[in-house]
Amino acid sequence: MNDRDRALLTELRQKLLQLHKTLIDWQREDYEGQYGRLQTTQLLQVILENPQFAWLRAMSGLIVSIDEALDVKSPDVSETGPLVAKARELIAPEPGSHYALRYHAALQELPEAVLAHRDLVQLLKLQRPASNA
Repeated sequence: MNDRDRALLTELRQKLLQLHKTLIDWQREDYEGQYGRLQTTQLLQVILENPQFAWLRAMSGLIVSIDEALDVKSPDVSETGPLVAKARELIAPEPGSHYALRYHAALQELPEAVLAHRDLVQLLKLQRPASNA
């Protein structure tokens, strides 16, 4: 992976983490409103197993995939394209999907989600090939 790809993935990861945390906190608040306060130690288990958090697993998985790509030491390996494409899918989800409904609800309720979304859109627009601009 070249330095440019590494820098892109590092910035993409940071921006996704910011959005992901905002969405997790929002979903946690909803969950705790129904079931009571979660201890920090319980949160990870709930995120991994509870259906209310399932819509966030695609973003969690993308962050893990970016981490794995950044860990690769070989300069010949670049997974940037598919990872950027997946990030684009997450910020412009297929209408009508459960993920899209929750994501757009979060954008309506959370100014910090809107700002994190905007930052991702700006970053990904810079990565669009000239023929698609």
